[in-house]
Amino acid sequence: MKIRLGYVAISNSLNITSSSPFTYSEYIKSKNFDKLNKVILSNLKALDEIIDYNIKNNIHFYRMSSRIIPLATKDDVYFDYIDKYREYYNKIGKKIADVNMRVDFHPDQFCVLNSTKKEVVKNSIKILKYHYNLLKALGIKKKILVLHVGSNVLGKENSIKRFINNFNKLPKYLKNIIAIENDDKIFNVSDVLFISKIINVPVVLDYHHHCCNKSDFDMEEVFKTWNNMNPKIHFSSPKNKKEYRSHNDYINIEDFLSFIDIIKKYDYDIDIMIEAKGKDDSLFRLIRQIKYKTNYQFIDDTTFLV
Repeated sequence: MKIRLGYVAISNSLNITSSSPFTYSEYIKSKNFDKLNKVILSNLKALDEIIDYNIKNNIHFYRMSSRIIPLATKDDVYFDYIDKYREYYNKIGKKIADVNMRVDFHPDQFCVLNSTKKEVVKNSIKILKYHYNLLKALGIKKKILVLHVGSNVLGKENSIKRFINNFNKLPKYLKNIIAIENDDKIFNVSDVLFISKIINVPVVLDYHHHCCNKSDFDMEEVFKTWNNMNPKIHFSSPKNKKEYRSHNDYINIEDFLSFIDIIKKYDYDIDIMIEAKGKDDSLFRLIRQIKYKTNYQFIDDTTFLV
């Protein structure tokens, strides 16, 4: 089986960010679209540079920041964030396509599709559309947005029903790009597999979340949900015993190798997103440790055979 490793959003090595903010309060005070434009251009240029960095370091798997375009989902802030920046999307998208890099998004905690509040659900759909628009502008063919099930108001069973009900109301183009992930407190892997069977979406296994919120499940069932795509896994290590749910700066190599031992018998090619605060630093530190601890054959800087 082939394992590809990726990282999230920020490259510590480059010390740049595609998430520079322009807050709603700043906008309300100034209505300064010139400043908003400068922030967006800064974020797009940083994303372009990060993609170059990924290509030169053979990083084939990358989660883009959701904050590339500030204020894009605000009702009372109207601006063109697609056509105006088409040149940048085309340039970045071509680079991604030329090397067949896998990129995706993971909308933040404000995207709660199963909320009991209509306004939150309405805004969550706007967030989904915003991410879709960016993926479309970049020309990404296999579009993926990773979502948590969300709220547990009125209990787990009712919350799952709300998620399924609200999912079924989405336009088809949004349904087709959603994958669901287990979380560390409420909805475990068994829960998301149950939902997946009903709405037919892929399941992202977050192994750290599973260790926090365990359930019995068949790993093969998770992998099969991905059909014609490599299954995607999130991997992180706990900060410490007291703050077990929090992410560490780096990955515990022994835990990682134990996990590889668990999944290797299924013989799927897997993409593993390293969710560590050290970002690309933690990715390459993990790779050096894998090379030292194992005889796995590395195909390139971030891809190895088990």
